[in-house]
Amino acid sequence: MDRKPSAVEEAVRAILNHCGEDPEREGLARTPHRVAQALDFLTRGYREDPKVAINGALFTEEDYQEMILCKDVDFYSLCEHHLLPFFGKAHVAYLPNRRIVGISKIARLVEIFARRLQVQERLTTQIARTIMEQIEPLGVAVVLEAEHLCMRMRGVEKQNSYVTTSAMLGVFRTHQETRQEFMNLLRSGRD
Repeated sequence: MDRKPSAVEEAVRAILNHCGEDPEREGLARTPHRVAQALDFLTRGYREDPKVAINGALFTEEDYQEMILCKDVDFYSLCEHHLLPFFGKAHVAYLPNRRIVGISKIARLVEIFARRLQVQERLTTQIARTIMEQIEPLGVAVVLEAEHLCMRMRGVEKQNSYVTTSAMLGVFRTHQETRQEFMNLLRSGRD
Protein backbone atom coordinates (compact mmCIF):
# COMPACT_ATOMS: atom_id res chain seq x y z
CA MET A 1 0.00 0.00 0.00
CA ASP A 2 1.49 3.31 -1.09
CA ARG A 3 1.28 6.22 1.28
CA LYS A 4 1.28 9.86 0.33
CA PRO A 5 4.62 11.61 1.05
CA SER A 6 4.55 14.31 3.73
CA ALA A 7 5.28 17.95 2.97
CA VAL A 8 8.72 17.50 4.57
CA GLU A 9 9.45 14.52 2.32
CA GLU A 10 8.43 16.53 -0.75
CA ALA A 11 10.70 19.38 0.40
CA VAL A 12 13.63 16.97 0.80
CA ARG A 13 12.99 15.63 -2.70
CA ALA A 14 13.15 19.23 -3.98
CA ILE A 15 16.43 19.76 -2.12
CA LEU A 16 17.88 16.59 -3.65
CA ASN A 17 16.84 17.81 -7.10
CA HIS A 18 18.39 21.22 -6.34
CA CYS A 19 21.70 19.49 -5.48
CA GLY A 20 21.65 17.78 -8.89
CA GLU A 21 20.67 14.38 -7.56
CA ASP A 22 18.03 11.94 -8.69
CA PRO A 23 15.75 11.33 -5.67
CA GLU A 24 14.58 8.09 -7.31
CA ARG A 25 17.97 6.40 -7.42
CA GLU A 26 18.41 3.44 -5.08
CA GLY A 27 20.53 5.14 -2.42
CA LEU A 28 18.21 8.16 -2.19
CA ALA A 29 14.75 6.66 -2.73
CA ARG A 30 13.99 6.47 1.03
CA THR A 31 16.07 9.50 2.02
CA PRO A 32 13.13 11.94 2.12
CA HIS A 33 11.32 9.65 4.57
CA ARG A 34 14.46 9.17 6.69
CA VAL A 35 15.13 12.93 6.81
CA ALA A 36 11.53 13.59 7.90
CA GLN A 37 11.90 11.05 10.71
CA ALA A 38 15.28 12.48 11.72
CA LEU A 39 13.86 16.02 11.87
CA ASP A 40 11.00 14.81 14.06
CA PHE A 41 13.54 13.27 16.43
CA LEU A 42 15.98 16.19 16.38
CA THR A 43 13.24 18.74 17.10
CA ARG A 44 11.19 16.75 19.61
CA GLY A 45 11.83 19.43 22.23
CA TYR A 46 9.01 21.47 20.70
CA ARG A 47 6.58 18.76 21.78
CA GLU A 48 7.81 18.63 25.39
CA ASP A 49 7.07 21.04 28.22
CA PRO A 50 10.21 21.90 30.22
CA LYS A 51 8.13 22.92 33.25
CA VAL A 52 6.47 19.51 33.38
CA ALA A 53 9.88 17.83 33.25
CA ILE A 54 11.05 19.75 36.32
CA ASN A 55 7.88 19.73 38.38
CA GLY A 56 7.70 15.94 38.31
CA ALA A 57 10.75 15.74 40.57
CA LEU A 58 10.61 18.87 42.70
CA PHE A 59 11.36 18.27 46.36
CA THR A 60 10.39 20.97 48.84
CA GLU A 61 11.57 21.73 52.35
CA GLU A 62 15.00 20.20 51.81
CA ASP A 63 17.60 21.58 54.19
CA TYR A 64 20.47 21.69 51.70
CA GLN A 65 22.05 25.10 51.26
CA GLU A 66 25.18 24.47 49.20
CA MET A 67 25.73 24.69 45.46
CA ILE A 68 24.48 21.84 43.29
CA LEU A 69 26.40 21.41 40.03
CA CYS A 70 25.51 19.09 37.17
CA LYS A 71 28.58 19.14 34.95
CA ASP A 72 29.45 17.79 31.50
CA VAL A 73 25.90 17.14 30.30
CA ASP A 74 26.17 16.22 26.62
CA PHE A 75 23.79 17.98 24.27
CA TYR A 76 23.09 18.07 20.53
CA SER A 77 21.16 20.79 18.77
CA LEU A 78 20.55 22.28 15.33
CA CYS A 79 21.63 25.82 14.46
CA GLU A 80 18.55 27.72 13.35
CA HIS A 81 20.55 29.67 10.76
CA HIS A 82 21.85 26.72 8.70
CA LEU A 83 20.13 23.65 10.18
CA LEU A 84 23.58 22.22 10.90
CA PRO A 85 24.42 20.54 14.21
CA PHE A 86 26.12 22.11 17.17
CA PHE A 87 26.96 20.03 20.19
CA GLY A 88 28.90 20.10 23.40
CA LYS A 89 28.65 20.12 27.17
CA ALA A 90 26.31 21.94 29.50
CA HIS A 91 27.27 22.84 33.07
CA VAL A 92 24.35 23.83 35.29
CA ALA A 93 24.51 24.93 38.92
CA TYR A 94 22.03 26.34 41.35
CA LEU A 95 22.00 27.41 44.97
CA PRO A 96 18.82 25.96 46.54
CA ASN A 97 16.33 27.87 48.59
CA ARG A 98 14.51 24.99 50.37
CA ARG A 99 13.66 23.35 47.03
CA ILE A 100 15.74 20.93 45.02
CA VAL A 101 15.05 19.05 41.82
CA GLY A 102 16.06 15.51 40.89
CA ILE A 103 19.42 15.81 39.16
CA SER A 104 18.32 13.87 36.09
CA LYS A 105 15.73 16.58 35.49
CA ILE A 106 18.47 19.12 34.89
CA ALA A 107 19.85 16.95 32.09
CA ARG A 108 16.30 16.46 30.80
CA LEU A 109 15.77 20.23 30.72
CA VAL A 110 18.97 20.71 28.70
CA GLU A 111 17.75 18.02 26.29
CA ILE A 112 14.29 19.56 25.82
CA PHE A 113 15.66 22.99 24.90
CA ALA A 114 18.53 21.57 22.82
CA ARG A 115 16.12 19.52 20.69
CA ARG A 116 14.77 22.65 19.02
CA LEU A 117 16.17 24.91 16.33
CA GLN A 118 18.48 27.06 18.42
CA VAL A 119 21.23 29.55 18.84
CA GLN A 120 23.57 28.74 21.70
CA GLU A 121 22.95 32.03 23.46
CA ARG A 122 19.19 31.46 23.66
CA LEU A 123 19.65 27.83 24.72
CA THR A 124 21.83 28.99 27.62
CA THR A 125 19.34 31.56 28.89
CA GLN A 126 16.31 29.27 28.43
CA ILE A 127 17.88 26.66 30.71
CA ALA A 128 18.83 29.24 33.35
CA ARG A 129 15.51 31.10 33.35
CA THR A 130 13.42 27.93 33.53
CA ILE A 131 15.34 26.66 36.55
CA MET A 132 15.07 30.09 38.20
CA GLU A 133 11.31 30.26 37.60
CA GLN A 134 10.46 26.67 38.51
CA ILE A 135 12.75 25.96 41.48
CA GLU A 136 13.08 29.52 42.80
CA PRO A 137 16.67 29.06 43.96
CA LEU A 138 18.93 31.80 45.26
CA GLY A 139 20.71 31.71 41.92
CA VAL A 140 21.44 29.75 38.75
CA ALA A 141 24.56 29.49 36.60
CA VAL A 142 24.68 27.87 33.18
CA VAL A 143 27.73 27.52 30.94
CA LEU A 144 27.58 25.84 27.53
CA GLU A 145 30.67 24.86 25.54
CA ALA A 146 29.93 23.81 21.97
CA GLU A 147 31.33 22.97 18.57
CA HIS A 148 29.37 24.40 15.64
CA LEU A 149 29.46 22.58 12.31
CA CYS A 150 28.27 25.76 10.59
CA MET A 151 31.69 27.21 11.53
CA ARG A 152 33.67 24.04 10.78
CA MET A 153 32.08 22.76 7.57
CA ARG A 154 31.19 26.02 5.82
CA GLY A 155 31.86 29.73 6.06
CA VAL A 156 35.08 30.40 7.97
CA GLU A 157 35.90 26.66 8.27
CA LYS A 158 37.70 26.96 11.61
CA GLN A 159 38.21 23.38 12.69
CA ASN A 160 39.24 23.83 16.31
CA SER A 161 36.82 26.52 17.38
CA TYR A 162 34.53 26.30 20.38
CA VAL A 163 31.89 28.71 21.58
CA THR A 164 31.28 29.29 25.29
CA THR A 165 28.18 31.04 26.57
CA SER A 166 27.01 31.72 30.11
CA ALA A 167 23.97 32.88 32.01
CA MET A 168 24.29 33.96 35.64
CA LEU A 169 21.15 34.73 37.61
CA GLY A 170 20.52 35.67 41.25
CA VAL A 171 23.53 35.27 43.55
CA PHE A 172 25.70 34.01 40.68
CA ARG A 173 25.33 37.46 39.13
CA THR A 174 25.45 39.58 42.29
CA HIS A 175 28.04 37.72 44.42
CA GLN A 176 31.53 37.39 42.96
CA GLU A 177 32.41 34.67 45.52
CA THR A 178 29.53 32.45 44.42
CA ARG A 179 30.37 32.90 40.75
CA GLN A 180 34.04 32.15 41.49
CA GLU A 181 33.14 28.97 43.41
CA PHE A 182 31.12 27.83 40.37
CA MET A 183 34.02 28.55 38.01
CA ASN A 184 36.46 26.73 40.30
CA LEU A 185 34.18 23.68 40.42
CA LEU A 186 33.97 23.71 36.62
CA ARG A 187 37.75 23.69 36.32
CA SER A 188 38.26 20.94 38.91
CA GLY A 189 39.20 17.65 37.35
CA ARG A 190 40.35 19.29 34.09
CA ASP A 191 43.93 20.04 35.02
